Formats: sequence, C-alpha cells, structure tokens
Amino acid sequence: MTPVPRSWPGSTVVCIGGGPSLTAKDVDAVKGFARTIAINDAYRLAPWADVLYAADRKWIDWHDGVPSFTGPKYTIESRDITPRLDWTVLRNTGYLGLEDDPSGLRAGHNSGYQAINLAVHLGASRIVLLGYDMGPAPNGLTHWFGAHPDGRDSPYDAMREAFATLVEPLAVAGVTVVNCSARTSLTAFPRMSIVSALRRECAA
Repeated sequence: MTPVPRSWPGSTVVCIGGGPSLTAKDVDAVKGFARTIAINDAYRLAPWADVLYAADRKWIDWHDGVPSFTGPKYTIESRDITPRLDWTVLRNTGYLGLEDDPSGLRAGHNSGYQAINLAVHLGASRIVLLGYDMGPAPNGLTHWFGAHPDGRDSPYDAMREAFATLVEPLAVAGVTVVNCSARTSLTAFPRMSIVSALRRECAA
C-alpha cells in the first residue's frame, strides 16, 4: 500500500470532526492558520482543507467519492467494496495505540482517531481537534449535520477508551494534542479554546 508522505514536518494540523458542537465560525477561523484534515462531512464546511479523510465506504459512496474535493483523500482498508481510484487506502493495523508505519493506521473505533494518526504520518508536531465531541449534544443530536442516512449509533464508550491509548505514544513521538471542541466528553487531551490555540499558533 502507498505510504503517507511526510509532507508537513513540524506543522500544526487541525483535525475537523463531525461532532454536534462544530460550527462554521470555528472552521472558518482556522483557514490559513494551519494545515487541515477534514473528516467526513467536514469537507462541506472546509472545502479548502488540505486533506480529506473518511473511513466508511458507505459514506464515500453516499458522496459519490467527493469529486469536488481535489486534494489528497485517504481511507482505511475494509471488507466493503474498494473505494474509487482517487482514494488512497491505508492498512488497518489494529484498534489501539499509534501506528508508526506510514502505510497503516490504528482504527480506534472512529475516523477522528484515525485522522490523528494520519496527521502524525504527515509530520504534525501539534494537533488541534475540532468537533471531537465523543457524545451526543443535550438535544440528542449526534453530528453537526444531523444523522447519517443509515442512522447508525456510535460506540462512544469504546471510542473514548481508545483515545486514552494514544496519549503515551504521541508524547514519545513529540506530538502535542489540544482539544478545542466547544463541547466534548473526550478527556484524553487538554482543553483549549480555538481562539487561544490560534493565538498560540500566531505567536509561534
């Protein structure tokens, strides 16, 4: 399988997820400040993102392979149908921890986890998370765009537990992660407002 190129050594990378707290205002704020990975439907708010990541073959089919997105597109191997030719498929090397081989990803039960591993492969030294709620909103909404067409549930407990296994290997790799999601149940990483994160980026 094709390895991920280390295109952004030492960079700050913003991973934009699909949690219900995500807003267009927060997404617009990061444009031009850092490299960006849009996860699934986040490409609709950030069509200018550098990379698109999606794990689910059904999602890729629902969006017809996202032909409007012209940057690199990555996914993880699956038993489902092979994705379109313009998607790079990475090996699934297990669920927990951090994969060092740039041709593979650890799955962590969710695409947001996989996107962090992808950011590391690309060379990130600092990763900023947006839309990583890891739980429904008080009104029951599970994603900023509503529900997926198949109405599937997310295994939030397993997802949060998986993130905890990233903390040590990220520290060993010299990569810091801050969770700038407006509302989140993910406690593995320190919290920071997106405004503060961008100020720090400008000062760097």
